[in-house]
Amino acid sequence: MMKIHESAENYLETILMLSKKNQVVRSIDIANELGFSKPSVSIAMKKLRENGYVKMDGNGYITLAKPGLDIATKIYERHVLITKVLEDIGVDPQIAADDACRVEHVISNETFDRIKEYVKENEADSAENE
Repeated sequence: MMKIHESAENYLETILMLSKKNQVVRSIDIANELGFSKPSVSIAMKKLRENGYVKMDGNGYITLAKPGLDIATKIYERHVLITKVLEDIGVDPQIAADDACRVEHVISNETFDRIKEYVKENEADSAENE
């Protein structure tokens, strides 16, 4: 998988999250969600489309292409798990989500995999002790 910029990862993750709550995703939805101008989002969508990460139909509806979906799913999984870990250790939920949003882009695969294993082991231990 090609390394893409954090901003592109954020766009792809946002498209994934919006597609979970809405039937269709448009540039204006992304702009509203991220607080960006519609022209900025349009430029980003054009670049993502040209690089094969998103598809746009004649109505302007945006969907993730396979490479974009793979990246978005990976980033979203990181966001959810890192947020959960931070909340579990007592970090305020909003701060945990904000911090996870930054960490999810820079954490190595190895470190994230170890965190995932650690959480799984602790959940298994907790279940056994109930």
